[in-house]
Amino acid sequence: MSSENPDLNLAYTIFCDDVRLEAGNKLSFMGVFQNIMVQQLPVSLIKFAVVNHWKGQGTYLSQVQILTPDRQRAIVASTPTSFEIAAGGFADNISFFVNVEFPSAGQYFVQTLINSNLFEEQVLTISDVAGNQMLGASEAIH
Repeated sequence: MSSENPDLNLAYTIFCDDVRLEAGNKLSFMGVFQNIMVQQLPVSLIKFAVVNHWKGQGTYLSQVQILTPDRQRAIVASTPTSFEIAAGGFADNISFFVNVEFPSAGQYFVQTLINSNLFEEQVLTISDVAGNQMLGASEAIH
């Protein structure tokens, strides 16, 4: 997916409840998660952040959107944001969403677009306790 931008590398993506800028230009991530399990559906998240950490160089336009399990519609999409990376540098792009509603259980697709083209896709699994087990979850404890 990223072959169109050889000078850009997405080092990591983090899903969390909030991000704070601390002294010394440090980022603190609150409520980091990879899946969501709730008592009942639909569920609405009051605040939800997607953090992308980029390496490379150049100027880009970034957008994050979350698609329904059937990929037919976006339940939320960020405003496209421009960012620049100096040669050998890095950049953090944080997309905040408010009152995001997940109507049903399933695998939602968190897509990162660069210059309006799909660059990366992460799965966010939403489950309810009535389903007994989180979709795609391993029974192993590590």
